[in-house]
Amino acid sequence: MTDLQDLFASLRRSPAILDAFVRTIPEDRLDIRRGDGFWTIAEHVSHLAQVQPMLLQRMERFLVEEAPVFVPYLPGAGEDEPATPPRMEMAAALDRFADYRDRQLRLLEAAGEAVWRKAATHPEYEAYSLYILTRHALMHDHWHMYRMEELWLARNAFLTRLD
Repeated sequence: MTDLQDLFASLRRSPAILDAFVRTIPEDRLDIRRGDGFWTIAEHVSHLAQVQPMLLQRMERFLVEEAPVFVPYLPGAGEDEPATPPRMEMAAALDRFADYRDRQLRLLEAAGEAVWRKAATHPEYEAYSLYILTRHALMHDHWHMYRMEELWLARNAFLTRLD
């Protein structure tokens, strides 16, 4: 965990990177669906905004539970959950993402050493902790940003299929 400050700095930059990136994409490209099973760029942005409260809640659980047990979050897997994220207005999604990221960082930066040492259980992962969740949040941000760039710019023959 010697890279916590780097993770915090990177997480702090994600909202500005996402905001600047999304504003470069022409409005008429935000809702193009490139194929069956593909999310639109707007749906990726919406998803990033919509999962931030869940991530904050998971981070908070590390503060109050000795050994948190998590269940997988699988968008579109529940009977009542749509297959694609509900589309938000882009400015609202970007604001929500930034607001929740700020809340997450305040919590993470205030967490004591004992909180960082706690082990949790998550059925998708062999190991899980606040550190892994923190790193996962950053990688999740950038995976979706990469996917949005690919959906915007990649030619069909080079578009990654996630079937």
